[in-house]
Amino acid sequence: MGIFERYLSVWVGLCILIGVIMGSLFPAFFGLIAELEFAHVNLIIAVFIWLMIYPMMVQIDFHAIKNVGKQPKGIVLTVIVNWFIKPFTMALLGWLFFRFIFADLVPHETANQYIAGMILLGVAPCTAMVFIWSQLTKGDPNYTLVQVSINDIIMIFAFAPIAAFLLGVSDIVVPWQTLLISVVLYVVLPLIAGILTRNTLNKNDQGHRVQSFLNTIKPWSILGLLATVILLFGFQAEIIIEQPETILLIAIPLLIQTYGIFAITYLAAKRLKLAHNIAAPASMIGASNFFELAVAVAISLFGLHSGAALATVVGVLVEVPVMLSLVYFANRTRHWFD
Repeated sequence: MGIFERYLSVWVGLCILIGVIMGSLFPAFFGLIAELEFAHVNLIIAVFIWLMIYPMMVQIDFHAIKNVGKQPKGIVLTVIVNWFIKPFTMALLGWLFFRFIFADLVPHETANQYIAGMILLGVAPCTAMVFIWSQLTKGDPNYTLVQVSINDIIMIFAFAPIAAFLLGVSDIVVPWQTLLISVVLYVVLPLIAGILTRNTLNKNDQGHRVQSFLNTIKPWSILGLLATVILLFGFQAEIIIEQPETILLIAIPLLIQTYGIFAITYLAAKRLKLAHNIAAPASMIGASNFFELAVAVAISLFGLHSGAALATVVGVLVEVPVMLSLVYFANRTRHWFD
């Protein structure tokens, strides 16, 4: 891991602080940025989101799907956890905490926004950072590629319907048009751009050109993430200063979800007698989220200043240190799979 990835939680924390300070000192500036939107999509945020997502999509090698039959049980486990369990447990936890446990602490409309943000996180399985988690646990790199490739294909067709269903169940009105536009803008188009870029760079079997290109644009991905965090927390500065406990309230169910999904997947992998280099990345991709997409869709659906956008950004803050703790656990329990 480079210095950016190793200390990502520190950079995110600093950017949160910078965003809150700037948002409180220069509210007019952030208000001006918030007005720069088209079809409910903020143009500045869209640029930063693309900076984050595009390098990740270039990493995906869809030719790896031909190897899917070599580890069928691991792939089936990944699909079941990511698309039949994880979105629904996240929605359940959001509903449980913000409709009952925290009902007296959070206004009803605000609670709905937090639930919506959590749902968007739950419906977006990780497609980028999982490469790092897999590497740190000595996971099978080819299997991880297959995982990510299959998840991206499923996401194109399943993200919008599942998100709309769960948001509807939570009594939140969802504009389908905006949700579908967000999926196209932040999944389909970057995916196509990534495939075209990878195919162009791979001409004449010069695979090293892809890695060289990724090394060049990788810092821009992190900078896009950090710039987005600064803007989001700048937009949310007022509520954060007035209600700092909000961050903790959102983080609690997110922590339970992350550790819970990892435990379910890890134990199921052990029961299925998967090798550790398959079980570890399968559990990591289930526990982590494609928070870049969740942030983008939350902004498009509910606005820059919404509680949904805040909830997805808290997901960024929580994910990195939590996933590093799970990497440590997975490495210490490698003998379980001998």
